[in-house]
Amino acid sequence: MCGIAGAISFREDMRERTAALREMQAVLRRRGPDQQGIVTTTHAGLVHTRLAVIDPEHGRQPMTVERAGERFTIVYNGELYNTAELRHALEAAGETFETRSDTEVVLRAYAVWGAACVERCNGIFAFAVWEHEAERLFLARDRMGVKPLFYHLTDERLVFGSELKAVLAWPDVPHEVDAEGVSQLMLFGPGRSPGCGVFRGIREVKAAQCGHYSRADGLHLWTYWSLRAREHKDSFAQTAEHVRYLVTDAIERQLVSDVPLGTFLSGGLDSSLISSVASRMFQKEGRVLPTFSVDYQGNDKYFKASKFQPNSDPAYIRQMAAYLDTEHHWTVVENDALVQALYTATEARDLPGMADVDASLLLFAGDIRQHVTVALSGECADELFGGYPWYRDPEIRAAYGFPWSQSTAYRMGLLRPEVADVLAARGDVDRAYRATLADTDTLPTDSADAVRMREMMRLNTDWFMQTLLDRKDRMTMWNALEVRVPFCDYRIAEYLYNVPWEMKEHGGYEKGLLREAMRGYLPDEILWRKKSPYPKTHDPAFRTAVTRELEARLADPQAPLWQLVRRDALERLLYGDEDVQWYGQLMTRPQTIAYLLALDWWMVRYAVKVVL
Repeated sequence: MCGIAGAISFREDMRERTAALREMQAVLRRRGPDQQGIVTTTHAGLVHTRLAVIDPEHGRQPMTVERAGERFTIVYNGELYNTAELRHALEAAGETFETRSDTEVVLRAYAVWGAACVERCNGIFAFAVWEHEAERLFLARDRMGVKPLFYHLTDERLVFGSELKAVLAWPDVPHEVDAEGVSQLMLFGPGRSPGCGVFRGIREVKAAQCGHYSRADGLHLWTYWSLRAREHKDSFAQTAEHVRYLVTDAIERQLVSDVPLGTFLSGGLDSSLISSVASRMFQKEGRVLPTFSVDYQGNDKYFKASKFQPNSDPAYIRQMAAYLDTEHHWTVVENDALVQALYTATEARDLPGMADVDASLLLFAGDIRQHVTVALSGECADELFGGYPWYRDPEIRAAYGFPWSQSTAYRMGLLRPEVADVLAARGDVDRAYRATLADTDTLPTDSADAVRMREMMRLNTDWFMQTLLDRKDRMTMWNALEVRVPFCDYRIAEYLYNVPWEMKEHGGYEKGLLREAMRGYLPDEILWRKKSPYPKTHDPAFRTAVTRELEARLADPQAPLWQLVRRDALERLLYGDEDVQWYGQLMTRPQTIAYLLALDWWMVRYAVKVVL
C-alpha cells in the first residue's frame, strides 16, 4: 500500500508548485516510508509515497509507460489480486513488462483498455493516471471502497490525495466546516455520507467510481459497478459449495506478498477462518503463520456479558492459536496509552473516530508492524452474510433509520439551539437514509421481506462497512501496515446480494451459511460460536480518564466545542447514568465522551473554522 496525491491545473505551471507537492508528500510519508517520488509536467503534479510489498526493487512510482504515441504516468495505492490473469491478457494484446509489480499491470491495463480497465480488476485500489499528450487525468477507486481517495475541485485546479491531510496540505484548500460538515460530525459521526469529505469543498471519490478530469470537460465521475438484483437459482448445497470456493479463493489470492505476512485473530468466526485457510497454505510451504490478537487492560476483571457480546475473546484466541499452531502475538492495551492514542488516532483519521476502538487498533497495528508488513483481517463478513443483530432481530430490522445509529434525537439534543435549527432544516439523516433505500436494486418478484433484506445489505455496505474500512485503512497505514480484507472481495458481495435470507441464516444461526460452507476449517466451538464484535474497553477507568480530559479542555470558555454543544446537555453526558448509544453498542457513554473530546482537539489541531 501507498499514499498518492497530486494537483492538476490548466491555469498555472505545476513545475513551479513543487513546494506544495512536497508538503502533500510529507504528510503521507507514514503510508509509504520505503520510497518517495514526484513527477511534474506543465499542468500536472503527481505525488507518491511507497510501502513496498510486491517487487520491492522495481515497482517504483510514479511509473510511466508509452503506448501508441501517448505517455501514461500512474500513482497507485492498492493491491491487485488477479495480477496474473490481467498480465496474461495484456501480453496476449502485445504488451511487454519490465517489472513484476501490480502497478505496471494496472498502468498498462489503462493504456490498453482505457477506463474499462477497472471493470477487469479484482483488488483494493485508488489510483490516478495522467495522459501527457491528451492532458487528461483518470481517477478510480475499487468497487467496495477499501482504499480512500479525496479531492478538492475549484475553477483553478483539482487537488487529490489518499487522505484528507494531503488535500488540506495544499495552500488554497480552506480548513472550514459548513452546515454539511457539522451535520456529518454531529449526526453521522464517526460515519460519513458516501462522497463527503466533511471539510467544505472536499469530496471523496465514492466506492466503484471512476472518471476523467480535463480542460474541456472538467471533472466527470461515474459508477462502474453496483450490487444488482438477480434470481438465485442455486440449491442450498450448491450455494454453500460456491461460498466455500469464493471465500477460500479470496483468502488465497490475498496471501501473495514479497514481504512478511500474518493475520488478525480475534477468536471469532471470520478472522479464525482467514487464519485457518492461511495457515494451511503456510504449512504446505513449510512456514508458520504469524497471528495477532488484542485485549485491554482490566477487561479480564470488568468484562460484562451482553446481548451483543455474550463472552470475551481470549479463551477462544488461545484455542485457535493452539489449533493452528501459529506464531502468536498478543497486544494488551493499557488505559493511559489508550486515552493518549485517541489524539493520534484522530490525526491518523483526520476526523474524530470510533474512540477506543480506533485508538486500540492504532496501537495494535504498531505492534503488528514490528513483525509483518501485511496482515489479513475479517472485516465485511457481517455486512455480507448478515451477522449483525439488526439483520436478525425483526423489531430492529423493521425500524426506520440507520439501525446502528438510532440516536439522532439524542445527538440533536446536545446541540446549541441555533445549530440544531440549521441541521433540522437540512434533514440530512432522513434524506440519506431514504436515498439509500431508493437506490437499492430489487426484483419484481421479491417479497416485502426480501426487499428489506436487500435494503439492509445496501445500508450496511454503503454506510456501516465504510466506517469500518475508514478505520482499518487509517489506523493501520499510519503504521505502514498493509491490511487486506478478503471478505470484501466484490465477487462475494455480488453473490451474497442475491442469496435468500433463509439460506444466510441456515439452521437459525447468524451467518449459518458461512458456517456450513466452511465446515472442516475450524473446531466446532469456534465454528458455531456466537458473534462477538471488535473488543472495546470495559474498564471504568477509561470513562474517568476521558471525562477528566474533556473537563480540562472545556474549562476554557473559548474551547471550540462550545460553538456546537449545550453546556447542560454535555454535563448530563459527563455525569449522568442513563443509557447512551451514540453509534450502537460500539459507542456507549464512555466512547461518546471520548468522541467529543477528540472533536474538540481536532478543531484546534486542524484550525477548523465553523461557517454555518
